[in-house]
Amino acid sequence: MRRTALPRMPSPSIAALGLCALFLAAPTTPAHSQQTEVVTTMAGQLRGVRDEARGVDVFRGVHYGRPTGGERRFESALPVAPWDGIRDATRFGDVCPQTGGGGRGSLQQEEPMPMSEDCLVLNVWTPGLSGERPVMVWLHGRGYNAGAGSEGWYDGTNLAARGDVVIVTINHRLNVFGYLHLAEIGGEEFAASGIVGLLDAQLALEWIRDNIRAFGGDPDNVTIFGESGGGSKVATLMGMPSAKGLFHKGIIQSGPSRTGTPAAEGTANARRVMDLLDVSTPEQLQAVPFMDLLTAVSEAGLLGAMRPSVDGTYLPGDMFVDQSAPSAVGVPLLIGSNRDEQIYFSRNEDIDRGMGEAELERLIGAMYGDESQFVIDEYRRSRPEATPWELYIAIGSARMTYGSIQVAEVHQASAPVYLYMFEFEASRQNLASHAAEVRFAFSNASDRPNAMAGADTVEDAMSEAWIAFARDGDPNHPGTSEWPTYDLQNRTTMVFDVENRVVNDLRSIERQAHDRVGLP
Repeated sequence: MRRTALPRMPSPSIAALGLCALFLAAPTTPAHSQQTEVVTTMAGQLRGVRDEARGVDVFRGVHYGRPTGGERRFESALPVAPWDGIRDATRFGDVCPQTGGGGRGSLQQEEPMPMSEDCLVLNVWTPGLSGERPVMVWLHGRGYNAGAGSEGWYDGTNLAARGDVVIVTINHRLNVFGYLHLAEIGGEEFAASGIVGLLDAQLALEWIRDNIRAFGGDPDNVTIFGESGGGSKVATLMGMPSAKGLFHKGIIQSGPSRTGTPAAEGTANARRVMDLLDVSTPEQLQAVPFMDLLTAVSEAGLLGAMRPSVDGTYLPGDMFVDQSAPSAVGVPLLIGSNRDEQIYFSRNEDIDRGMGEAELERLIGAMYGDESQFVIDEYRRSRPEATPWELYIAIGSARMTYGSIQVAEVHQASAPVYLYMFEFEASRQNLASHAAEVRFAFSNASDRPNAMAGADTVEDAMSEAWIAFARDGDPNHPGTSEWPTYDLQNRTTMVFDVENRVVNDLRSIERQAHDRVGLP
């Protein structure tokens, strides 16, 4: 379908607390908005809000699954129950239980979004309710611990309008509620407990398959995309046989997961949680109030251990080790990372940007041990003008930069792969840090008051590439250089910057160093 030029619109008022902070604004409905037509889904009728200025219908807080508390905790979710009448779909739904405030921010209200176990909701942005547009389904970041599809920087209005595509963002269970592996402890009833968070995402994809035509989308042309933890979720869904066919392309932004959590490790984590709460059965754990469970696990420092388990059924094995998982074969993939990822991950550490050689050696030694001097020497050979701090950031970023190469190397044998590197310095302080590209992919970067010079050029190139890939599996478009698929001979990488460029085997010295020493 025809793409329309996107007018530059003033952004809402945003209070940003750090790189991945709250994105809050007044809870008012714009004067140029009105109610949408009624949409009929398989479960019932909905009415959203139409942004007349941008020509986009928005449906917020649409339930795709039933509540997951009590006896349903740690078990596969049930599809949403049918309802009578017309449901309001103008407000975002509850976020899933989590700690911290970042994932509870939205552009719709000043106070944090409420949390509950009735959180299986999705949001839809569509340019029209007729037709068959490509569908882009966003899996939010913040690891497997936090986040929501209602966060302000995931506003799908601009991307939907620019590309004539349907954007969907989802909430799904997180941390201990989504990834506590109880299969060996609780038996068949809890067989899926170590991956129910992603089975929620699968349920959302099933809802999209069954209902998205009513929103002007094509269920046979679905792309899943996500950043950081969301990118990892894309990778994991590609390894889940039960999700095969529910999506047709994937985009992994700074989340190159290749493996899941071994089942034995997942079981050990579950026993630690049960000991912590002084319970002996999963049923007793189901009865613990969700805030008590969340607080106890958080204070014990266990939330970060909650990730999808390789259970032999829902996730039969690793996704991208030696070869792509069978369910991933044939799925085109766009994957990449940001040049300065480590700036975000070291934000809470006392890292001196004027550090000397001794501090660099100490920090890299903690990562690479006996190989640390070799790694430093090779990176310095690749970047002879870099300061010690710049070398630290480059080396620390390798789990995303080289990790993306590892996935590309494996998957190019079974499907088209396109590799990118985001190098545009989106802010003076954070440069091209982790998550810096998200607003550019969503076409939400250049209209911000503090946008850096050139942001509009990068946004145009990147968002149009994402749209083109979602449309037909090829990110090439008139605004970029020719972007070939990745192969082991040329290792072609698209570099997004003020002047985007294509480079073969970008920073090959660094890649070859990690070929020898791996990642920490």
